[in-house]
Amino acid sequence: MRVQNYQDIDLKEVEMEGATGCGVRQLVGQMDQAPNFAMRQFEVAPGGHTPKHFHDYEHEVFVLEGEGVVMDGDQEQPLSSGDVIYVAPNDVHQFRNTGDRPMRFLCLIPNSATGKQVTVAPECGLEST
Repeated sequence: MRVQNYQDIDLKEVEMEGATGCGVRQLVGQMDQAPNFAMRQFEVAPGGHTPKHFHDYEHEVFVLEGEGVVMDGDQEQPLSSGDVIYVAPNDVHQFRNTGDRPMRFLCLIPNSATGKQVTVAPECGLEST
């Protein structure tokens, strides 16, 4: 068992093409020998966003604080503290902070997703990264 405050884990910049003002903490995962899931905490600055992307695995998201939108393809859905989001495999999605303070959310993915390709989907079409 490991007990640790999330603030003691480094917040690393998301360096994917299309990410702006976005950081991630790896809270639980293969480094813990967790057999099934990885838990990550994202922090998106005001005006920031994750890349618009898709991948062949699911993930589950819980909004801790802040407000924003999740792009479901080309449709915006508002987000705020306490919202739960299920992103199915291959759904094109993006998280955007529309508020004036950081938006923080937990994101859980299967460990089998480690190292899998994520495809960035710019407005003009689809490109692999």
